[in-house]
Amino acid sequence: MNWQKIGGWAALFEAFAYLTGFAFMLTVLQPAAGAAPTAAAQLAHILGMAGLFKAWHVLIYVMFGAVLVVLVTALHEKLAAGSRPLMTVASSFGLIWAGLVIATGMIANVGLSTVARMHALDPQQATLAWQTLSAVQDGMGGGVELVGGLWVILLSLAALRQKIFSRLLNYLGVGIGAAGVMTIIPPLKDLGALFGLGQIIWFVWLGLHLLTAARRAA
Repeated sequence: MNWQKIGGWAALFEAFAYLTGFAFMLTVLQPAAGAAPTAAAQLAHILGMAGLFKAWHVLIYVMFGAVLVVLVTALHEKLAAGSRPLMTVASSFGLIWAGLVIATGMIANVGLSTVARMHALDPQQATLAWQTLSAVQDGMGGGVELVGGLWVILLSLAALRQKIFSRLLNYLGVGIGAAGVMTIIPPLKDLGALFGLGQIIWFVWLGLHLLTAARRAA
């Protein structure tokens, strides 16, 4: 099994998921992303297109997390021989991140169904429940990117140590990962957007590196 090729396509899918997720959030899903004046208005907008929101959650959380497991495995196969302790820690964070992301998506969809039933009986209580649900999602991975940031930093350091991939790609990974880690500090939570946008570039660049290496090795 050619793990470099599999990992390359997995990385490109992750970039696609990010791009699609951002585009959908900024267009179709507005004003739920923040443009609505009140939480109640945001929730009403979400419930009015709940099917699209659930599909969005499946893409950016569940599918992203599942494919991330594949990418973490592929990168571990490539980098572990030269930096086993470092990659063991890095891959552990990568798998934890994947699990958190998948769980976030499932909680979001189950929670949305529950909130929809509550909204039919008591819109005010449903809004409070939705705000609580959103806080849980943010804590697990929708707003704090600590775990993902640690994975990117550590595997980038392992690649730098072994002179694998472009140095610029690895430095980019360290910078993006640092932005993700810093989202644990409340005043710096907006760095999550930088982490996400930077990862689009990082995933594409990484995917092309892996696919090129796989083609040369064939």
